[in-house]
Amino acid sequence: MTVSRRHMMTTLLALTALSGCGAVSALNQATTPLDAFELRAPRDLPQAGRMLARSLSVEPPTTSGALDTDRILIKPNAVQSLYLPGVRWSEDAPQMMQTLVLRAFEDTGALSYVGRRPLGGSGDFALISEITDFQAELGPDGDSVSTRIRITARMVRESDARVLARRSFTATAPAASNSALDIVESFNRASDVVVTDLVRWGLESIGLRLPAT
Repeated sequence: MTVSRRHMMTTLLALTALSGCGAVSALNQATTPLDAFELRAPRDLPQAGRMLARSLSVEPPTTSGALDTDRILIKPNAVQSLYLPGVRWSEDAPQMMQTLVLRAFEDTGALSYVGRRPLGGSGDFALISEITDFQAELGPDGDSVSTRIRITARMVRESDARVLARRSFTATAPAASNSALDIVESFNRASDVVVTDLVRWGLESIGLRLPAT
């Protein structure tokens, strides 16, 4: 499936002009299953040389309404937001990113516990984050597409709620074509960079450094 400026504008007009038979048609289309895609956790994170007897809870990222969905967002310009037709993420974007970050921390073997909630009701550290960009963007030529992901993260010590460190992580990646599969793969490349950098920074902020790749 491909996307172009003309196709997206046609889709937008169709969505904003639902009436009569158009509304009935839209309801019928709403029952059609969407192809689901998911992102993978980074594959090249090194193993930590030692394990800290510490626990980390990875909170679900917060985000704006347009991004808090399982639909794949694409922006034809700076002021418009559309969703790729016929496709979706396997789960809502914030939940999917929480899973990727959690798996990446686990895969390093650096911490004795990583989870969505503190171990035993209280933990050592919590990762709190916000997704501010998580979209594909149409280029000026109307055909090329790139992906942008930006996450702001805070590492918090649970015992006194002190913010130990704060940092923003941004990555962009071009899509090989404007097909849905290539756009999703560009999301994968951008998320690999963001999640890898976030995990390295997170471990350093609590006193553990990963080996260089």
